[in-house]
This record gives sequence, structure tokens and C-alpha cells, in this order.
Amino acid sequence: MSGVDAVILAGGRAARLGGVSKPDLMVDGRRLLTTAVDAARAAGCERIVVVGPAELAAPGCLRAREDPPFGGPVAALSAGLAALGPAGGADVLVLACDMPDLGAAVTRLAAARGAYPDRDGVALVDASGRTQWLAMRCARASLERALDAIAPDGDRAALHGAPMRRLAASVDLATVADGGSTHDIDTWGDLARATGPEGAP
Repeated sequence: MSGVDAVILAGGRAARLGGVSKPDLMVDGRRLLTTAVDAARAAGCERIVVVGPAELAAPGCLRAREDPPFGGPVAALSAGLAALGPAGGADVLVLACDMPDLGAAVTRLAAARGAYPDRDGVALVDASGRTQWLAMRCARASLERALDAIAPDGDRAALHGAPMRRLAASVDLATVADGGSTHDIDTWGDLARATGPEGAP
């Protein structure tokens, strides 16, 4: 098993944006989801899974949805890995769809992965010192073991609502500075700062 696949999380509620489809928001003339998919393709991902609602347009990608929906990032990641099936890349890029500079983030992850080949994976850290668990590249086997640690009896319901930091606690991750590449869009103010009024639906 070699190479890298991607799981893009695109199924949140976007509560602070009034429930709009965050993946469909426009930044610099492109949908946020398109930016995420293009970043994964540029990184050489062999397969890309978009975890989100069925009506979300994601041409050329595998599709998945956590059950029940809105189960949070850990449940969504589990659904994404399941969609890849037993064969796949040795590494997985785990990406949120709401970061407009994911191209730069993925480039940093690739360089950091090369610098830390003996670690399970790498994640980016923003200027405030917060680790961005949804800008991560990690060995798939390590992610699977971490999921099993949260749901040791195979009861995937235990994954519902689990925070990413709990999963990451079971993974040996190196962290590297994001260079400003992981700012995300959670509010209308974030969107305005990223791109101006054309981003509003």
C-alpha cells in the first residue's frame, strides 16, 4: 500500500452562518469545496472522499455521510475511511472544506511529512498555538487504530460527537507552523475578511 488519499469533511451545520451550505460559499471566485478538492488533487491524492450531504456537488469524488448526520468530525472521518474500502493510500489527508488557503496548507503538510517520516503523521498549528486537527496528514493505519480506541467494541455510535483532540491523543503527530494557511470560514465576518461581499450567497 502506497500513496495518499484524502477525506474532506463538508457536512457541518454552519450554525454561525445561519445554516448555509458552507462548502458552496465562494472565495476568490471558487467554491470552498472546489478549493479543497483541488488542493487534494495537487497533492497527488489517488482517491478523494467528500463527507457531506448527498446534494453537495463533488464531481470525481467518492461520497460518504456519517450516520446519523452531524455526528462531528470523528464520525465523519470514520465514514470517509470506510468509503475508501480496504485498499487505499498509506497516508490520508484529513481536511476541512472551509479553509480557503488549503493549497498552501497541503504543501506544508507534504513537506512536514517528509521531515518526520518516523511519526504517525503531521498537523498544522496556527499563530495562536491552536493545532488544526482538520489540516492533517496521517498514516491510515494509525487513524484506524485511534478510531478503534474510541469505539473498542466496534460500536461506531461512540464516535458521534467525539472531539478530534481525543482521536489525536492516540496518534503520534508532529506539529508544524501553518504560515497562516489554516484560517477558516466560520462566520460572515470571516468570509468578508477572506474575500469581500462576493462570498455571500
